[in-house]
Amino acid sequence: MSQREEAEKFLAQLESFASSMKESVGLPVLIDQKTGSLLWFSQRELKLRYIISVERVRRFFESLSEGKILATRCKRSGRIYFPPQRDCPEHPGEELEWVELPRGGELLTFTKITVKPYSFSHYDDYIVGIARLDNGVNVLAWVRERDPRKLRVGMRVRLEVARREPEGYYTYEIVPEE
Repeated sequence: MSQREEAEKFLAQLESFASSMKESVGLPVLIDQKTGSLLWFSQRELKLRYIISVERVRRFFESLSEGKILATRCKRSGRIYFPPQRDCPEHPGEELEWVELPRGGELLTFTKITVKPYSFSHYDDYIVGIARLDNGVNVLAWVRERDPRKLRVGMRVRLEVARREPEGYYTYEIVPEE
């Protein structure tokens, strides 16, 4: 049984119990087994989808399909922003320029994700990490390695464009070099 199927089964059990509580006490409540606290069980399912404009950083997304990973840099201070943004918080109105990030870097930290948000439950457990690129920019991304024992803080890594499946969109990942 997949993690999503297990979650749906568990939620169905909770909903059944909350319904019986609603019939007996008039409220869809559960009792927390650890604390004894009363918990409200929502009777509505929340399905969240959103559409946001990425027009001002469109070049970033277009560059991924070309195999490039871009950031923006303030022309006045030289500060690099990643993920890219179109406005410098230090110098409002100052024009930012697009720069390609170096690919090499060092792994600063990582963790294996075993408890995932529902919308990521179709993925096997995965590792995320933070790498400091050779230009000093820190990047948070999925790590292309399934076994955390093969990773170590300080190891050389590279940043690569990848296609996230099954959704099929371009993103970037940290890839160990050792």
